[in-house]
Formats: sequence, C-alpha cells, structure tokens
Amino acid sequence: MKTDSQIQKDVMEELNWEPILNACEIGVSVKNQVVTLSGTLETYSKKLAAENAAKRVLGVKAVALDIEVRPSSIGKRNDTEIAQAVVNALRWNSQVPDEKIKTKVEDGWVTLEGELEWEFQKTASYKAVEDLLGVKGVINNLKLVSKIKPADIKLKITTALERSATLDAERISVETIGNKVILKGSVRSWAEKKDAEHAAFAAPGVTEVTNELLISSEVPVY
Repeated sequence: MKTDSQIQKDVMEELNWEPILNACEIGVSVKNQVVTLSGTLETYSKKLAAENAAKRVLGVKAVALDIEVRPSSIGKRNDTEIAQAVVNALRWNSQVPDEKIKTKVEDGWVTLEGELEWEFQKTASYKAVEDLLGVKGVINNLKLVSKIKPADIKLKITTALERSATLDAERISVETIGNKVILKGSVRSWAEKKDAEHAAFAAPGVTEVTNELLISSEVPVY
C-alpha cells in the first residue's frame, strides 16, 4: 500500500503531465489517502483537469477541491454574456436536445435543469459548457427519465464490464432495482471505478447508478 508521501509525489507528477495545467499553481496535500488540491486557476476546465488527474493516481481514495476559479481580465464575462454563450453551445451540439434544457447563470456559476432520456445527453450538455469563457463552475441538475425498461439491463452491463480492458469484471457485482443499478465490489483506482460507472450508465434503460465500488490498492494487477 502506498504511503501518503508517495501518493503526493505521484499526484504532483500527474499534474505535471497535464498539458493545460501549470502544476506550480496547485498545492497538493495528502492525509489517509485523501488528496486535497488548493490554489487559484483561470478556468473551470483547468479545475476539472486537476481533479481528474488526481483521481487517476493509484491509491487515491478521495479528492477534496480547495481550488478557486478566478478568470483573468481577458476571460471575464457578465452573467448575461455567459448565459448567451451557454444557450449557443447547447444549441450547436448535435448530441444535446437543447429545447429540453433550462439554464441559469449566477456569479459565473451555470445551472442546467431539465429531463433527458440518455446519460450521454446529460454528459454532452455538461461538457458543452464547462470550457466556456467566464464559467466558474457547472451544476448539472439534469434528470434522466427513460422510456426504455429492458428486462436484461443487468446482463447488458455485466457483458460490457467483461469486454472492458481496464476492468476485472469478476470483482464487480451488478444489482438492479427497476431502472437503478448498484455496483459493488472492488477496483484498483478511481479511474477504474468511473469506468465501471460509465459502462453501467451506457446500458439502455438505466436512469441511475449507485457506485459502491471500493478502491483497493491491494487488488492485483494482471
């Protein structure tokens, strides 16, 4: 099992590996395998990149963000300008049913609301606005309301996990309650945990995934 100092070193190296980040702007501390990132960054996308980089590191159990997004003078927009940019970004994305989405912007924070049928639509909506100039953060309140209820949701998810090159499907159990999926078992990293969650969400008819997978650095690597 990695020590906190080893995890800190690995996280710092992973941040250095991210091309859009200047690792010198980000502080890294680790206690009991929980990583805290601190500092000030110019864009929300950089904040997300830092978070995802830390979560990719083996041994990390959780990530706490103490990062403030403070746009530069070049990237400053008022809420009206940001709202218009959000509307345009959603409209121009072919994966997004923009007519089903309502947006709100307050002090640079964008809130997305509405009901969609597919997880990929929810994800695409989020990604369409996260990189916009002036955005400090995105609150994704979009809800999934699926009209599809196949009886073989569990089989489809299990099969998808078995196909994945990054996952050990034998260590993951899948439970279903209606259109809700519950994942249990163990994985080696936060990245694998998210891969399993994405595989579950990709199954037709799934509207909710509860990810109870435990991250264990003792899971063997094959």
